[in-house]
Amino acid sequence: MQFAGLRPTCFRVKMTKKEKGRKMKRIAKFHKVSLEQFKKDWIDTFGIEEDEKIQQIYDAISLPRRATAGSAGYDFFAPIQIVLNPEETVKIPTGIRVEMEPEWVLKCYPRSGLGFKYRLQMNNTVGIIDSDYFYSDNEGHMFAKITNDTKEGKIVDIAQGEGFMQGIFVEYGITIDDDVTEIRNGGLGSTTKKR
Repeated sequence: MQFAGLRPTCFRVKMTKKEKGRKMKRIAKFHKVSLEQFKKDWIDTFGIEEDEKIQQIYDAISLPRRATAGSAGYDFFAPIQIVLNPEETVKIPTGIRVEMEPEWVLKCYPRSGLGFKYRLQMNNTVGIIDSDYFYSDNEGHMFAKITNDTKEGKIVDIAQGEGFMQGIFVEYGITIDDDVTEIRNGGLGSTTKKR
């Protein structure tokens, strides 16, 4: 296969890990929300639980990470076992927040294998985490709402600590006449306004 203007050997150039690391833009950092925020959101989502149980769930939460040096997506891990029968939906408080540079957004999708095998869907199609969400009054706590949309009667069973969602950082631009100055202070739907 030939590409106009490119020598076939250009696809075989190997870079060291150090060189690859320098070329990637390092624009974000994942954090856990505070235990207090996690407890509040967990109880709001699932009802009353013992403080000790919520503490155990919180302590076991891992920060998202890439599986390989070539992975674009950061895997988010299930804080508890999630079992979804066909057409069932669950909202998951991830315990995670993300701090990122302005002009970047984190886009969240189901893990590819879960979408392919079970038609696992994000209820908002693509989760969009804006850079200013980190400073919201809920600490920028990220939630995922997923549905088992299987047409084959399959049950989705995601173990605690297993990856269920992936987030990809994307740079974006704005229009030349953009004059927005409003500041966010809320979560899902907080920036929706009628014009």
